[in-house]
Amino acid sequence: MSPVLAGVLQLLALIAALALAYRPLGDHMARVYSSDKHYKPEKWIYKAIGANPSAEMRWPAYLRAVLAFSAVSVLFLYGLQRAQGILPGSLGFVAIDPDQAFNTAASFVANTNWQSYYGEQAMGHVVQTGGLAVQNFVSAAVGMAVAVALVRGFARSRTGELGNFWADLVRGTVRILLPISVIGAIVLVACGAIQNFAGIHEVGQFLGGTQQWNGGAVASQEVIKELGTNGGGYYNANSAHPFENPTPFSNLFEIFLILLIPFALTRTFGRMVGNLRQGYAILATMATIWIGFTALMMWTEFAHHGPAFDVSGGAMEGKETRFGVGASAIFSVATTLTSTGAVNSFHSSYTGLGGGIQLLGMQLGEIAPGGVGSGLYGMLIMAIIAVFIAGLMVGRTPEYLGKKIGTREIKFAACYILITPALVLGFTAAAMALDTPANSMTNSGAHGFSEILYAYTSGANNNGSAFAGLNADTQWFNSTIGIAMLLGRFLPMVFVLALAGSLAEQKPVPETAGTLRTDKPLYTGLLVGTILIVTGLTYFPALALGPLAEGLAS
Repeated sequence: MSPVLAGVLQLLALIAALALAYRPLGDHMARVYSSDKHYKPEKWIYKAIGANPSAEMRWPAYLRAVLAFSAVSVLFLYGLQRAQGILPGSLGFVAIDPDQAFNTAASFVANTNWQSYYGEQAMGHVVQTGGLAVQNFVSAAVGMAVAVALVRGFARSRTGELGNFWADLVRGTVRILLPISVIGAIVLVACGAIQNFAGIHEVGQFLGGTQQWNGGAVASQEVIKELGTNGGGYYNANSAHPFENPTPFSNLFEIFLILLIPFALTRTFGRMVGNLRQGYAILATMATIWIGFTALMMWTEFAHHGPAFDVSGGAMEGKETRFGVGASAIFSVATTLTSTGAVNSFHSSYTGLGGGIQLLGMQLGEIAPGGVGSGLYGMLIMAIIAVFIAGLMVGRTPEYLGKKIGTREIKFAACYILITPALVLGFTAAAMALDTPANSMTNSGAHGFSEILYAYTSGANNNGSAFAGLNADTQWFNSTIGIAMLLGRFLPMVFVLALAGSLAEQKPVPETAGTLRTDKPLYTGLLVGTILIVTGLTYFPALALGPLAEGLAS
């Protein structure tokens, strides 16, 4: 079987699996977030934290709860890392340096999972399982809660109430993420991923010496790392490491986990607003971009030149031989189009145009399908922008799902869109202008610029994947990327929740003959075009200096 055919068949199998899971999972999540019932374990949690899960919140209260919970999480994770040297199960590792502890705490709480350290050489069992793995669950649940709050803004009328954050947080963790993670961990263990609390041990003889490995609860952390679109590997090689991702089947299963909830949330959205066709329209938009990017990535990596590439069947540098070009390309697009920092190949080794596809995928706002929760609310923001543009074309006040999109709503949507590019381009410009950050680049020229642009794009978009080649473990990068991650995660949430509150206060607008049908293919095409045009106008100059210049020169 040719490598190209193998890649295409894996893509088709992945699409089939996602299609089978779409309806049952989407409906289940809609029931979870619409239920008035509280399970007994959930009641224990509410009692422990002193929360009333039945109390409705307006958007300022919902936002305060999100920020308060996240701030406490940052402080807890920072303190846990700083105290690692005196904790049991530390494997002899010392406390994490302050700048790196801040960067890591910001990263995992922001659902970014950017890592400027070698996981197997820095973090013991307590920090990995009691700190990082816990944040993999709750940071994902926070994103889902904010998305559901926005959906309620569309579904409700004449009220500013958006639900209860604590109930949404606990339900998302207990009823959605935990059950799937348990099943997924069993699958990964069956595939060969390790799950233990072993210490450091020496194995084999390599060039006259031995190699050291430490065990860990890898399978359980790996599954929520992918399911929660977190990223952040137990080992430095991430999902290219055989302890995390042993076989081609486990590789495909991990890609399935990455895409599962973001795609299924479109069904949840349609169910909660009472119009499944609206959910299908959002799904079609996400799927069109994802399949298009995957096809482009596979083409760039298979379109090899020269005898070495002919023999290997494609651009194999930086890719695992047990996965090949096709599976690596699918994984790469899945991670960069979602907020997942997991990688099964080194992105810096991709062709120039391949690196550009990875960058553009993140710069779209990671909305196709995006992170758990963040992908849905990011896409709904773009849907509002598309409706506004259509309204300008025909001279009508724009409407979406029975809600008028007025000046206030457009201001919130515009602020949301502008935050991330300002962070990415501002920090990249500062890093290139100063001597010290530029010295961290392994490469010069266009590829070196791509290393820094990728780092801030990954951080501010809460992706977390690394381009490789950049020494990011410096005070400058730990601090600035940490700031970019926090601002890139929580500032957009401010405008999402403010928009949700504004929509919930409106009364429904009756549909007329002049109302734009947002559940039709025409609108899906408009939405895809709006996303690509807005992103292109924002980032094209930076892309032209980096991956496009490199790709055209090769």
